[in-house]
Amino acid sequence: MGGCCCFLFFVVVLFVSSVDACDRCPHRSKAAFFSSASALSSGACSYGSMATAFFAGHIAAAVPSIYKDGAGCGACFQVRCNNPSLCSTKGTTVMVTDLNMSNQTDLVLSSRAFRAMAKPVVGADRDLLKQGIVDIEYHRVPCDYGNKKMLNVRVEESSKKPYYLAIKLLYQGGQTEVVGIDIAQVGSSNWGYMTRSHGAVWVTDKVPNGPLQFRFLVTAGYDGEMILSQKVLPANWEAGKTYDAGVQITDIAQEGCDPCDDHIWN
Repeated sequence: MGGCCCFLFFVVVLFVSSVDACDRCPHRSKAAFFSSASALSSGACSYGSMATAFFAGHIAAAVPSIYKDGAGCGACFQVRCNNPSLCSTKGTTVMVTDLNMSNQTDLVLSSRAFRAMAKPVVGADRDLLKQGIVDIEYHRVPCDYGNKKMLNVRVEESSKKPYYLAIKLLYQGGQTEVVGIDIAQVGSSNWGYMTRSHGAVWVTDKVPNGPLQFRFLVTAGYDGEMILSQKVLPANWEAGKTYDAGVQITDIAQEGCDPCDDHIWN
């Protein structure tokens, strides 16, 4: 598919993505927790066993308005509970790795993340767990992966060279969603497009020959932006391996909403 068609595809998907509520503004809801973080390893985002390694296991399942048919996978939220006798004002930061279909809570946290909302007082985390479901407020914040400064592209095991390529993005920065991915041979202007298969996984059955480059289409500002990542996959790319994209996404989507208190809570 040529650049024009890809752009039209981008505009349509971007519109669908950007009509959601303002993630950066605080939301009030309730949160529960999984008794085992391993329950999130089979999450809808398809991070698998990698999920529990993100943010030291501070991960969460989120309702459809946050999950966004997979576009919300990898988004980070600062969340804190509202019981002043048990909860800190800072709370904790979690990464979305799963879909939560409950109508009682916006987020279901790993037990480690749930306990991290407690005050740094002996026994407070245990007492917080006993609550089961708690009132919370949360807002979207940039993800901080420590020494992981660049976006990574992981080639999924289901990929079958040269007929089928499945990838997912890891360590995405900013406060935005990737809403489209184009693919081409390095040095070529003949761009094709990938489709979101499920969760964080993007696929194509029209795999160009040779080394591969990508264009990531993201919501940015009040509009959108293309981010070019050249020479991402070598000609001899392999399933199950992760490659440095050489770029990072730092954009912050500006939804059409009233100004709000979107600073990091301390």
